[in-house]
Amino acid sequence: MKKILFLAIVLIAMGCKSTKTNLKSNSMNLKNLHTENKAVATQLLFEPTQGKVVSLQIAKNEQLKEHVTTIPALLLCVSGDATYNEETGKKIHLTSGDYVKIPVNVKHWVDAHELTNFLLIK
Repeated sequence: MKKILFLAIVLIAMGCKSTKTNLKSNSMNLKNLHTENKAVATQLLFEPTQGKVVSLQIAKNEQLKEHVTTIPALLLCVSGDATYNEETGKKIHLTSGDYVKIPVNVKHWVDAHELTNFLLIK
């Protein structure tokens, strides 16, 4: 009886582990979108009829160079640690869950203090 009970417990545990593995393999993670070792990498997630959502990753101690947007944008920090900077002198520290509304026609750039993932929504 003890052997049967032990075998049943082992089989149940293996079944649970197998289910957990299957769930994990079907999940999506932004970090997995960026397979190249680049200072700054982007990956278009989907493109609605108007606007777009882009996954943006910046490597540790790298910078998304100074640029201007011609349409309003929202930058959402998913993971990591970075600083958003504007030519006006505005600086915003961003960590997981933080976001900034990027104004039109204002020069801005982002410095990553560690590997950082963002969603850029335009």
